[in-house]
Amino acid sequence: MPPAAPDGAHVHLEHGEFPGEFTYCPMCGHELGSRQAGGKERKACDSCGFVHFRNPGVGAAVVVRDGRGRILLVRRGPTATRPGLWSIPAGYVDYGEDVRAGAARELQEETGLTADIGPAVWVATNFHDPAKVTVGIWFAAEVTGGELVAGDDAEDAGWFTLDELPPLAFETDEAYIASLTAM
Repeated sequence: MPPAAPDGAHVHLEHGEFPGEFTYCPMCGHELGSRQAGGKERKACDSCGFVHFRNPGVGAAVVVRDGRGRILLVRRGPTATRPGLWSIPAGYVDYGEDVRAGAARELQEETGLTADIGPAVWVATNFHDPAKVTVGIWFAAEVTGGELVAGDDAEDAGWFTLDELPPLAFETDEAYIASLTAM
């Protein structure tokens, strides 16, 4: 697995380094070869000319703090990546969905809470799943309603002080929370 770079360092990735690449052309069904495109070796179709520019997905995380400075975390359920560990409520943004709407949806699905989604407070590339590299955007949020209850792929939800955190699932959450303690 390539190293995570939560500090903003550039990580050089080689073609074929990540699993889950296309084998067959999604346009015409022929087996893909490879060729140079955009300065890199990429999967490409000799039959129809399709070139696969494999881009990262987008994830949205919601940072909620209470009046005592605690942070809201969810324990990841058995079907989630890194089950049993904790994370800031987050998930993938759907195609065609506004990133802030995706953040609000993920918060509601995982915690039962609704919130006003505020400014982006952290951006990082997530390399924890080599088949699904994402660019994550962490948003500050203010709870406006709902009742705290774990749902979707979260099996628990709770408030934690920054100096008494449970085991976290993602290096990018660890880096963000470390930035809070450095303030």
